[in-house]
Amino acid sequence: MSLLPERLRGRAKTLDTDPFRYLRAVIAFFMGGGAVVALVLALTGVEPRALLLAGLLWTLFGFMSGMVDAVLDPLIEFLNTVLINVGLIPAGAGFSAEETLAARGHADAAAEAYRQRAETPRDRLPALLRRADLLAGPLGQPLAAVAELEALQRDADRLRPTDDMRLGLALAELYEQRLDDPGRAMVEVRRLIDRYPEARQARGLRGLLAALRARHFAGTPS
Repeated sequence: MSLLPERLRGRAKTLDTDPFRYLRAVIAFFMGGGAVVALVLALTGVEPRALLLAGLLWTLFGFMSGMVDAVLDPLIEFLNTVLINVGLIPAGAGFSAEETLAARGHADAAAEAYRQRAETPRDRLPALLRRADLLAGPLGQPLAAVAELEALQRDADRLRPTDDMRLGLALAELYEQRLDDPGRAMVEVRRLIDRYPEARQARGLRGLLAALRARHFAGTPS
């Protein structure tokens, strides 16, 4: 059973993908918090009219949260699509052709297609991660998969934090699951913890490190 579930690996992709998370927090703090305070004042009899204020603040909280979800998020997505279409920002990596090859059982062809896509700098990481899945899985070449990702990791200082997290977790998965080397997996998870101690994934990574230690090195002195 894998100790690196998809939910943890996927979280690295969303490290900075919600541009409105601070706005949501501010709305919740002032509107939601204000509504709770007003409700307490009303229920304790300090200011009975505060109940009206609590209802108003709660209504505003719901309205403003809905505006963020229903208006701002789609607007940002729309503008992003427009900018991609007119060439002002690079399009994200789409791998539908390669995924179709893999789904049809043409793992060799899909792996080669991913290798070619990896020659484009902006597609390099996602293409090599998908290629590694094929090499380590259907093609039975986990060592080759690890070698390619380790070569990419030598440029870790030039990777964005989210990309470094994705790469590190993929390597840890390969070390533990494909190469039966939990020690190297633990070293990689520890590297991510030390490098990004303030990341939202840090707690999950610490739990993962503890799980790896308990599973593979139970009873071994630290």
